[in-house]
Amino acid sequence: MDFVDRDSELQALQHEYERESSSLIVIYGRRRVGKTELIRHFIEDKLSLYFLATEESEAMNREAFQSQAADFLDNDLLRDSVLTRWEPIFQQLAQTAEKQRIVIVIDEFQYIGKSNPAFISVFQRIWDTILQQANVMLILCGSLVSMMMSQTLNHSSPLYGRRTAQLHVRPIPFAHYHEFFDASFSREDLIKRYSITGGVPKYIEMFAREKNIAKAVSDSLLNPSSFLFDEPAFLLQKEVTDIGSYFSILRVIAAGNHKLSKIAAMLQQKQTNLPRYLKVLIDLDLLEREVPVTESNPAKSKKGLYQIRDNFIRFWFQFIYPNRSYLEMGHPDVVLNRLQRNFIDNQVSFVYEQICQETLWQLSAEGKLPGLLERVGRWWDNTHEIDVVGLSETDHLLVLGECKFWAGPVGINVLTALEQKAAFVDWRKGKRTTLYILFSIHGFSEELRTAAMARKDVLLIS
Repeated sequence: MDFVDRDSELQALQHEYERESSSLIVIYGRRRVGKTELIRHFIEDKLSLYFLATEESEAMNREAFQSQAADFLDNDLLRDSVLTRWEPIFQQLAQTAEKQRIVIVIDEFQYIGKSNPAFISVFQRIWDTILQQANVMLILCGSLVSMMMSQTLNHSSPLYGRRTAQLHVRPIPFAHYHEFFDASFSREDLIKRYSITGGVPKYIEMFAREKNIAKAVSDSLLNPSSFLFDEPAFLLQKEVTDIGSYFSILRVIAAGNHKLSKIAAMLQQKQTNLPRYLKVLIDLDLLEREVPVTESNPAKSKKGLYQIRDNFIRFWFQFIYPNRSYLEMGHPDVVLNRLQRNFIDNQVSFVYEQICQETLWQLSAEGKLPGLLERVGRWWDNTHEIDVVGLSETDHLLVLGECKFWAGPVGINVLTALEQKAAFVDWRKGKRTTLYILFSIHGFSEELRTAAMARKDVLLIS
């Protein structure tokens, strides 16, 4: 599969490479998001040593690193030496770097520290006494997010304060999603696929080869032998110990329970028991706490809702996990029929709102709105909800939008309803400029298009 997007990440890495001094970059992000491919793309034209750590002991990793470094340096003495310390290996690398800058990559770095927690202090000393003064660019990469943060980024880590940059690699945004597919896929096709795969390249690969989305789902998700069938368990089992509790929380939220009180009630737990679990899921980019975009103090807002941030995880817990018994017993058609009945309303429509929010940010960045937005999200009160809302405190601009993934064109009644809901949005009333924006996957009625052309405060996007 072609390398897609990652321009900002590559620019950040190139900036670190061009430093006159040494650099230490921490790269982290969930599994299969494309961290290793990013690194490979970056180092393909550079003098570099790439080492993939394993879950074996520290000694086994050291021996493997020594062998790889000896091959890289073509150093028989290093190859044949019996070493019990890491320092001599890095000293040899540092000496070679005197002639030309070297990129040293340790992928899945967290495994070495996991096998021997004292290794992080050892590595701090290696950086301070050997590498920091050398002409090297050191990249520490890992996919166990919580462990990478504790070993390299948190204040308690011996390596804290040493990094010159960090990259949190996240899924590819929808704006670049089409680059994985040929031109025969329509925007509607891409949105449906994105609602399942999200922006995770490894998942996208499974859906880019098959034109028929139902067959792609059957082959990749409804088949117990497919790697995606148990993917959430694979993602979580090395990050957390009590995987059952996390699965229960995700299933309850996927079923439509988003308030903390409701989640606790469904799990028959005290609310005070949940925040530590929710924080882990948020740190893993699987969950997010959402508040109405107009809230002045989001952290203290009592209107917070918990949403599954990852499209694939949300899909899996809605349609795969509750139906595993049917799939294990060889009845995928039952699950596929149930999925097809609820796919648009329960999954695609929700993801389409996220895509529209992303589009609104893009419109703002391109100067296509009468102001520069500072916040974008959703808005709701006890009786009303608006899919997309953008705010600009500086320009006194309020953008209100609705997103419709309907089979037919959107009519003027949607605009009328949005205008009525605007009266309930208590933000800078009487001191704001309001812009209405409607998103539709299948266009707009002639009546609505005519009305929009006659107004400066209505924008239609299809």
